[in-house]
Amino acid sequence: MSDFYKLSAKLSTGERLEFSKLRGSVILIVNTASQCGFTPQYVGLQNMYEKHQHNNFKILAFPCNQFGAQEPNNNENILKFCEMKYGVTFPIMEKIFVNGENQHPVFKFLTNEKKGFLVKNIKWNFTKFLIDRKGIVRKRYPPTAAPSAIEKDLKKFFNFLPPDFENTF
Repeated sequence: MSDFYKLSAKLSTGERLEFSKLRGSVILIVNTASQCGFTPQYVGLQNMYEKHQHNNFKILAFPCNQFGAQEPNNNENILKFCEMKYGVTFPIMEKIFVNGENQHPVFKFLTNEKKGFLVKNIKWNFTKFLIDRKGIVRKRYPPTAAPSAIEKDLKKFFNFLPPDFENTF
């Protein structure tokens, strides 16, 4: 079993999401910000989510204010912004730190599993991580990677189910 399934995080509503409940899903984790030049990627993320959620595809958005102070809002306003401006229906998580002393355990795990170009730290908003149905981090994408560019990789994991998938629930 992957250590990924031992992790958890809070939703923007304050409710805790145990990642063990995501077992068997293909997951894209994204650090986000509402005032970033990449914020319009929410459109592509939502389109990808709607297109593939029937394949047990999940997106988890983790707002962060560590890059250019581009996420100054509180959790409630971030959620409202995402829903109203971009029609987001995938989970928006609690605002976190993705780097540094207060780095959230999810991003500590992700950056240890897949380093970026030259460094392991997150360089900017909208860095993305693709996790397969076994909880293995398969790929890290830079902020410039549009959601549409990720789909070809995403589809590779839809036909794969771990041998014990049916016994995990």
